[in-house]
Amino acid sequence: MFNEFDERYAQGRGFIAKAINSCHTSSLTTPEDKEQAQQIHHEDLLNVVLSVLRSWNDPLLHLVSEVQRIKEAPDTILWKAMEIEEQNKRLLEGMEKIVGRVHPGDLGNEVYSTWSGLPSLQLADEDSRLFAFYNLLHCLRRDSHKIDNYLKLLKCRLIHDSNC
Repeated sequence: MFNEFDERYAQGRGFIAKAINSCHTSSLTTPEDKEQAQQIHHEDLLNVVLSVLRSWNDPLLHLVSEVQRIKEAPDTILWKAMEIEEQNKRLLEGMEKIVGRVHPGDLGNEVYSTWSGLPSLQLADEDSRLFAFYNLLHCLRRDSHKIDNYLKLLKCRLIHDSNC
């Protein structure tokens, strides 16, 4: 979804330079690389995944509603936004079940990063609004890669007894 948006709306606008380190989830403490992630106990890594997923509930809800306002937005971007929102919900539900089995009665920490970007997605100035979408999708891609890596590490540890 990011690549499609980037190709269609961001070319030649210098968005990437502005997007670096401006994700709403940057305040969450997450491992910086694979080596750091490997040093974290699996229960803490489960909580990191929960925190990141919970941090995306609100932004994804608004992404779906606001992407419809983008001038000449292709249907594929809307469909992908809806699909990603649904996948995030399902993944979060699954992670909460896993944490509930590891610690019955405990759904992990309730720590997550709040998002205050809705006004930016609703700006009248098209360049500013498109940058807000670009930044949100850039952060979504970044966090999706993190979650994917953390889940692969957890799978390796817990299912394959670290023989991966």
